[in-house]
Amino acid sequence: MRIAVIQASSQSNKNELIYNTVKKYTTSEVINFGCRLNEENSYSYIEISVLIGLLLSSKAVDFVVTGCSSGQGMMLACNSMSGVLCGYAPSPKDAYLFVQINNGNAISLPLGESYTWNGIDNFEETIKELFSEPFGQGYPKSEAERKLKDTELLKEIRHNSQIDIIDLLNSMDSNLIEKIMTKKDVIDYILQNSKRNDLSDWIKERILF
Repeated sequence: MRIAVIQASSQSNKNELIYNTVKKYTTSEVINFGCRLNEENSYSYIEISVLIGLLLSSKAVDFVVTGCSSGQGMMLACNSMSGVLCGYAPSPKDAYLFVQINNGNAISLPLGESYTWNGIDNFEETIKELFSEPFGQGYPKSEAERKLKDTELLKEIRHNSQIDIIDLLNSMDSNLIEKIMTKKDVIDYILQNSKRNDLSDWIKERILF
């Protein structure tokens, strides 16, 4: 599994904390896309959510750890992207239940909440629980089969209710598209690792560098 770390620029001072903690608790490959303190451009949670949609729809990565000040805005924005099922994890139990029951592909953390700098232990425990077991086993174990069936039904309904990522991108404001294309590390990684040629071609037509 390939895991991406990327959060809004408003919480760039938390980037190394997120990346190092994720690396500590998973044996999977972890790629850090920032946003870092020294980046030339800043990116809102809306812009980051579109990049997350590209990363997951292209299948360049399998899971994304993200966040913004509240965590809620990023979660909502990510869930507006085709193919993204993002949970909100303010606590270790929330993180565990989301990946076990809902088996999504992104998690949003409330990085501006006081616990992230006054209570690092809670933050670390949240990431630890996130990766404590293989995803999608169901919970509680006694009802795992029913829970997993519900999850698959949810994913099917979401898939049928969404348009393809390329159609979604084509409907977006051109200024937004121009901005996300400036996040060179993400765009380059997608072009090198994408499993969707049509999405790669769409990106190549709009590269500004």
